[in-house]
Amino acid sequence: MDLIDTKYIGLVSSRLPKFKKVKADLYNFRCPICGDSQKHKNKARGYIYGIKNNANFKCHNCGASMSLNNLLKKLDSTLHKQYTLEKFKEGHGGGKSLVVEEPKFEFKKPVFRKKIDLPRASEVKIAKQYLDNRKLDSTKFYYTDKFKEWTNTQKQTFDYIGKDEPRIIIPMYDSTKKLIGFQGRSLIPNSVKYITIMIDEDAPKIYGLDKINKEKPIYIIEGPFDASLVENSIAMCGADVDSGSLGWSDYIYVYDNEPRSREITDRIRKTIDRGDKVVIWPTSIEEKDVNDMILGGHDVMGMLKSNTYSGLKAKIKFNNWKKI
Repeated sequence: MDLIDTKYIGLVSSRLPKFKKVKADLYNFRCPICGDSQKHKNKARGYIYGIKNNANFKCHNCGASMSLNNLLKKLDSTLHKQYTLEKFKEGHGGGKSLVVEEPKFEFKKPVFRKKIDLPRASEVKIAKQYLDNRKLDSTKFYYTDKFKEWTNTQKQTFDYIGKDEPRIIIPMYDSTKKLIGFQGRSLIPNSVKYITIMIDEDAPKIYGLDKINKEKPIYIIEGPFDASLVENSIAMCGADVDSGSLGWSDYIYVYDNEPRSREITDRIRKTIDRGDKVVIWPTSIEEKDVNDMILGGHDVMGMLKSNTYSGLKAKIKFNNWKKI
């Protein structure tokens, strides 16, 4: 690929949707031959690449393959004439199509990161008021007044979007900060409180993977709002976490303070039986979760550190705590 090729790639780029330079001698865009994916408007599988001083086009959707010369001919006849003239002046054979072999390398499928194109909760009065009242950082979350409609822009989920409702959006990112899913927290009474949507169905339903330090103890908490208040913590978004599959060496389970709940007590018992560490709340604490404890003026981090148990001691503390 020479300077003339680079010049005309730049000139024709306005006709190539989603055009971007990936690196030297490699450009990516939506294929102008097949139109690329009609279902996913952000997919771009057309490439111009350099090989043996030539510039060539290849689409990894429809399989179209040709020289830059022929691509320009299809896209813009005037630009093509100018290109062939400049090539002729440089001694490239009158602009004849250059025949080149297929590249020996493989292109990785482009990975498009979803972005949350919503206002921060801190910018919307109803959402900010709700979060501020619970001493939650409203800058960490987002807001939509039409949850179903917005969700369908991220992942087709709802066939019927009537009776839509406002929700606070709680984003879930993986360790590379890629958006893998989100929860919608209702602001309407008598509505389902939380709806979890996974963009990546293979990813774990966990909030906070992008913020933890694996070299320090990781607190595994029940809800994202609670996790946002605790240092180095993640939240189980509607599912138990298989911590063994995540490669963590030091982790502590933190369940809600509900000693009369059969579900909670069963989960704590299983955690102790596995040999994992767990927080057993002091019996003097009346609040049921981390958020309520902070609103009640308690030193939650201090309690977490001083009430972590495992093994026999955990069983003794658990038996004293549970009330069923």
